[in-house]
Amino acid sequence: MKSLIAFFDFDGTITKKDSFLELIKFQKGKAIYLLGFILYSPVILGYKLRLFSGHRTKSLVFSFFFKNTSILEFEAKCDQFALSILPGLIRPKALNEINRLTSLGAKIVIVTASSPAWISPWSDPLHIYTIGTNFSKLDGKLTGAIEGRNCNGEEKVNRIKEKFDLSQFSEIYVYGDSSKDKPMMSLSNVHFMKTFR
Repeated sequence: MKSLIAFFDFDGTITKKDSFLELIKFQKGKAIYLLGFILYSPVILGYKLRLFSGHRTKSLVFSFFFKNTSILEFEAKCDQFALSILPGLIRPKALNEINRLTSLGAKIVIVTASSPAWISPWSDPLHIYTIGTNFSKLDGKLTGAIEGRNCNGEEKVNRIKEKFDLSQFSEIYVYGDSSKDKPMMSLSNVHFMKTFR
């Protein structure tokens, strides 16, 4: 049997909604969520107009909601989110494809701009490895900054190559839903765009 590895984008590909935004609502409530996005609407507009990078935008938004949050509190709520909310956001067709590939012996990897903090509690029991954006910590609290780079676009390729020797796989599948997944798709033998809608 050929060795197969499959890389999946997460938000919009496996999920119906952006998990980062849903996590904020879950942890902070809708009122604070709306307030934050009203205050940061100029930054978000700047991102849409390509005046701000995704890294800068995410760092500012994350800092507003989570700077100085206890790591233990944040991670406990991420676990709750992953187990109680995230399953309802998963596209059934995406999960079916993951299960099909797993039955063929494929290695399944999520590569996402979101964080393993709120994905891994869901993905680990399914034997899915997660690569994502991490957030810096100091003295038991979140600093509000991104650790390293936001895992999107070309950074997805960098992170994949850090973790895997792709020459060991005869088949490489990539599943995505946006132009930011195209660099990752360049690694593949076979790729799929917006497959599960």
